[in-house]
Amino acid sequence: MTEILAIGEFIDIPRIADPRGNLAVVEKDTIPFEIKRVYYLYDVPSGAYRGGHAHIAQKEFLIALSGSFDVLLDNGDKKEKVTLNRPNKGLLIKEGIWRELDNFSSGAICLVVSSDVYSEEDYIREYADFTASKRT
Repeated sequence: MTEILAIGEFIDIPRIADPRGNLAVVEKDTIPFEIKRVYYLYDVPSGAYRGGHAHIAQKEFLIALSGSFDVLLDNGDKKEKVTLNRPNKGLLIKEGIWRELDNFSSGAICLVVSSDVYSEEDYIREYADFTASKRT
């Protein structure tokens, strides 16, 4: 099931329930892009934040594997804050969206599945540059 938000999109991750422990599966049909890179954030100190950028072309899919954290999404017109706290529900962030991650719980792990490999040229790291890009 997909839940469309004002800016982002929640996508349910298929889950196999088992008394011995659940299994969640992310495959090529789970998310709407080819997976090129996977990384994760962990041991984020209390009060710290991550993100603070937008991508020009890259799409990302965020999953809270453990714990919880908030994601602020900004498309230059609207802002939306969502909480990720379930390992079988991910957040699709399309290109051109500013994102900030904060309020990490103790032990939180954020898995990021990306549509492309790392390229510094794809980042907009200054918010003023991001808002200027939305006016053109």
